[in-house]
Amino acid sequence: MAADEKKAGEGFTVNDRRRVRSEAPEAAPAHAEAPKESEANPAEEHRPRKGEGELPPVDFSTFVLSLASSALVHLGEVVHPETGEPARNLPLARQTIDMLAMLQEKTRGNLSKDEATYLESILYDLRLRCVAACQSK
Repeated sequence: MAADEKKAGEGFTVNDRRRVRSEAPEAAPAHAEAPKESEANPAEEHRPRKGEGELPPVDFSTFVLSLASSALVHLGEVVHPETGEPARNLPLARQTIDMLAMLQEKTRGNLSKDEATYLESILYDLRLRCVAACQSK
């Protein structure tokens, strides 16, 4: 049977690195320290802490603004958040603008007047910036 398993999994091996826990969990000593920040729950790492800016609620406008900001980074209009330098990637900018246009088409008739106007103005501005960036290439 071991030979059959070797043939089926030929080319890679799987090592289970999970720790085996006993049935009854051990009681933590009374003097146990609280986990350090680096050992904290990874899901809580991205939550803003007290004193840090709270994130705005996610609604249609913030979603559109997020995509528009991404397009501006790809157009080189805004510095890249990781490198701190402008980085132009016109295919990604066009793709993000196309996603906004698709969103406009798919939500037509389902947006409030303000939301539709906001999306239209964002698209208009991004398209002009894209044309200018393509011409200065």
